[in-house]
Amino acid sequence: MGWGGRLACALTVLLVMACAPPEQSVSGAEAGSASADETVHHWKLITTWPKNLPALGTAPERLADMVDTMSRGRLKIKVYGAGELVPAFEVFDAVSSGTAEMGHGAAYYWRGKIPIAAIFSTVPFGLTAQEMNAWLHHGGGMELWRELYEPFGLIPMASGNTGVQMAGWFNREINSIDDIQGLKMRIPGLGGEVFQRAGGVAVALPGGEIFTALQTGIIDATEWVGPYNDRAFGLHTIAKYYYYPGWHEPGATLEAIVNTQAFEALSPDLRRILEVASRAINQDMLDELTAKNSLALKDLMETHGVELRRLPDDVIARLKEISREVVAEAAGEDELSQRIYRSFEAFRENVVSYHEISEKAYINAR
Repeated sequence: MGWGGRLACALTVLLVMACAPPEQSVSGAEAGSASADETVHHWKLITTWPKNLPALGTAPERLADMVDTMSRGRLKIKVYGAGELVPAFEVFDAVSSGTAEMGHGAAYYWRGKIPIAAIFSTVPFGLTAQEMNAWLHHGGGMELWRELYEPFGLIPMASGNTGVQMAGWFNREINSIDDIQGLKMRIPGLGGEVFQRAGGVAVALPGGEIFTALQTGIIDATEWVGPYNDRAFGLHTIAKYYYYPGWHEPGATLEAIVNTQAFEALSPDLRRILEVASRAINQDMLDELTAKNSLALKDLMETHGVELRRLPDDVIARLKEISREVVAEAAGEDELSQRIYRSFEAFRENVVSYHEISEKAYINAR
């Protein structure tokens, strides 16, 4: 090629470069910044918990702060405690209708509306926190949970776990199953149904009403969470006996529920931020309660004279027997509920078998 040809070729290359689309001439970071959705979304998050209650009540606040930071202020969430915008047990309907974009609570509170929903919170003698997280995130549970809530225009996310709870506070000793007969106890979900069939009277109350109900004799006993939360409620000042183990809630998963239309209105990165933040809060609550419960129990016993008692073996055996019936019946006859029940039971059988030679074997050896 002669000099003239080479000059013509060079001019052609320069012309092509000059005509290239602008985005080809900027860095990837600059292009991403230029195309990012900078819309600021303002959401309301309503909860079933009293405002600023340790762990349960502070978890939504931490979630909101985390989302605000990760989104660079593009998703701002204002948290309302139980009763500030809607009563505690109306959170599900309020988020479903769009009154609020997001809620935080526990799936067993909606058992009257969706009987099988309780499985996604906790099952008597069911999965521990570690096992529940495994089923939800790696055993197909989350996909089934979202399918269950889809007709209500809601997207659920695991957003907290209490670990194994305490059996509760009682003003009378429990020495046999006969001592449960006629006993009025605040106990929700499938555990409440088991307690009812064992001869007790299960009472559904939001957390904010428990203290007064126990103090005035409306109920004779109550479960709540564990030493850290129970001490914050002052339950040790009105009940004498503190029983364990928490057969009814071995690993209670708390949920964040999001209005589907509000979720879909977010950019993909904000949706992912919300999911990751919920997953982080799910672990953070379990970590906090694991760290704080042992210290709180020591304080309750040594400073406040609380009497720690273990439920008798025959009482536990009877409750376990009834639990199998209640959980099986909760599945009902519809196809989705049956699939959820079968998935849960199959996972439970496998993981319990493995934990016999891993977690349980190690704890016993330790």
